[in-house]
Amino acid sequence: MEKSLAFGEKNYNYYGAYLKDKFDGKKVYKVIVDGGFTCPNRDGSKGYGGCTYCNVDSFTPASRTMESMKEQIEFGMERAMKNYKAEKFIIYFQPNTNTYAPAHYLKTLYDEALNVNPADVVGLSVGTRPDCLDFEKIALLESYTDRLVVDLEMGMESIYNETLSQINRGCSHDEFISTMDMLENSKLDICVHTIFGLPGETKDMMLRYADEINRFKQIKFVKFHHLHIVEGSIMGVKYKKDPFKLFSLEEYTDFICELLPLVREDIVIQRLFGLSDLDMLIAPNWGLKKSQIQNYMDSEIERRGVVQGARYREFV
Repeated sequence: MEKSLAFGEKNYNYYGAYLKDKFDGKKVYKVIVDGGFTCPNRDGSKGYGGCTYCNVDSFTPASRTMESMKEQIEFGMERAMKNYKAEKFIIYFQPNTNTYAPAHYLKTLYDEALNVNPADVVGLSVGTRPDCLDFEKIALLESYTDRLVVDLEMGMESIYNETLSQINRGCSHDEFISTMDMLENSKLDICVHTIFGLPGETKDMMLRYADEINRFKQIKFVKFHHLHIVEGSIMGVKYKKDPFKLFSLEEYTDFICELLPLVREDIVIQRLFGLSDLDMLIAPNWGLKKSQIQNYMDSEIERRGVVQGARYREFV
């Protein structure tokens, strides 16, 4: 299959290749920052307990225990330079909902983070929920785009309201659509996060995620994530009592190989899968390191001749 991908080191638009192209070959790494936020379905605004699959500690770095934001960022930068020879950095507000505060407070927080070693900071990435954005917050994030790349990452998770209700998301897909309409002509780089394998969803249902992603031209990045069960989550308690089917590595690779050809070819894939720390992971444990999983999936995509967007082009 002929490839016409902008960042086609692989058979899909790979985020690492995108960063290399965007920043003239420099090694750019994200530095995760915990801004001390919560979520509206944790603090009682919309509910309690959070999403049933979530334990925020399962994807936060060691720097989270540090008191100041400056310490977190300096630790993350030093670690990335030592381990990965990083040259430039994107400040990434990841844990919880990082627009869940008034815009004036957010500005103070973002400015503080961006003023740590500013000469080497090239971007700002903010993870949030669709129901925690408005035009004022969007305008605030856009105000940084004159000097930085700004990536707004939103959890879509599922396109089905029934699923979202079952996982205590506290946010409907209709709210996601309304927020995407607000972002239609935005200067921000929009990234959408999805979870595959949520209880009750069939393969055909999950493949339809591609159609929903494709129809929003403002989506630049996606993060694909298989469901994993972690300690400290509501779903983890339920799974231990009554286990249900989860993806094996081979099954998930098969699914991704069906999904990628349906995904619009200009979209950049930031992630094919997610991985929790093993000390918190209940299931599925694929018994491999992150790099080994990545290499396995990439080799299968290549071996099978799977090309992002190949089937999308057939229907447009």
